[in-house]
Amino acid sequence: MTSLGGAEMVDWNLAVATATRLVRPGPEVSRDEARAVVAELRRHAKSSEEHVRSFTRMGTEDTHDTPVLVVDRAGWVRANVAGFREVLKPLLEKMKDRRGSGPGGAVLGAVGGKVTGVELGMLLSFLASRVLGQYETFAPATRELPAGANGGGRLLLVAPNIVHVERELDVDPHDFRLWVCLHEETHRTQFSSVPWLRDHLEGEIQSFLGETEVDPMTVLERIREAAQSLAGGRPEGEDDDGGRSFVELVQTPAQRDILARLTAVMSLLEGHADYVMDGVGPDVVPSVTEIREKFKERRQRGASRLDQALRKLLGLDAKLRQYRDGERFVRAVVEEVGMDGFNRVWTSPNTLPTKAEIAKPADWVARVHRKAD
Repeated sequence: MTSLGGAEMVDWNLAVATATRLVRPGPEVSRDEARAVVAELRRHAKSSEEHVRSFTRMGTEDTHDTPVLVVDRAGWVRANVAGFREVLKPLLEKMKDRRGSGPGGAVLGAVGGKVTGVELGMLLSFLASRVLGQYETFAPATRELPAGANGGGRLLLVAPNIVHVERELDVDPHDFRLWVCLHEETHRTQFSSVPWLRDHLEGEIQSFLGETEVDPMTVLERIREAAQSLAGGRPEGEDDDGGRSFVELVQTPAQRDILARLTAVMSLLEGHADYVMDGVGPDVVPSVTEIREKFKERRQRGASRLDQALRKLLGLDAKLRQYRDGERFVRAVVEEVGMDGFNRVWTSPNTLPTKAEIAKPADWVARVHRKAD
């Protein structure tokens, strides 16, 4: 793969090929069963739209610009590679320019692109069997995977993973499929009803990537400092790192600030989806209590020691905390000021909760409601 006359920093085609070759096969289903699952997921996605909008009192915009795609694991891989390629484009161009200015830059770029492509493919093969659904915010349209015009994104439902989990949990498959669709439809409603949200997130992500160090010596120095910190060898007088992960320790101070804001937003979005899923559930999903209890237990325990180690390495444990902390924030705010009061969170970037406010919802209520009142 080439771009602008030189090798790309990531061989995206190789990433897709590696992931689709390594990803585990899905559960065994007949062709008729597969067709029935796809049809039912599409119906549930459609019915979820009205349930979510009625419960959240959101939905001033039309979601028809956002396609709902029922995909297999390979389809999920292709969609995410396209999304990664779009989001990471500015950073990769920056790295390519830096590398290309040195001796042997083109050769290093070609070799490095293939290595990175394989590594990305291995990561995606691990995740492809675990994701049930996903709202792709920064989804470029492809021939196989359409996306909304004007940056409308797309909603993915990964059929084999949904079937696998409903069998593993031994729950009613029809109820479980609707329950999953309620969560993912909430994400689609968030972005379709809050026009500024996508641009705000993209701006934060690009700011984070723009702060990334591309000089190898600087990166090595940060790794050395992080290793000292983790080993208890930080210089005297420095503050404790508060249990930050290795990845957080090698970030710049500016990146940590941006990541704190991103973490707060993602906690809000994920927690809101969980809250809505459970709030709508009792009226439309008869076995919602059983599903929720079994699914929560599955989230917490992980599948194996290897799975737990990979989740920690990839930051998936942090994502689980986002579900929990965000749902607690939403519930506390709604109990205090009602759904309309909570919906002030979507007014502007200034009304989004901070990371500290996610942990202390009363502080957000005091800041946003007292100021507005």
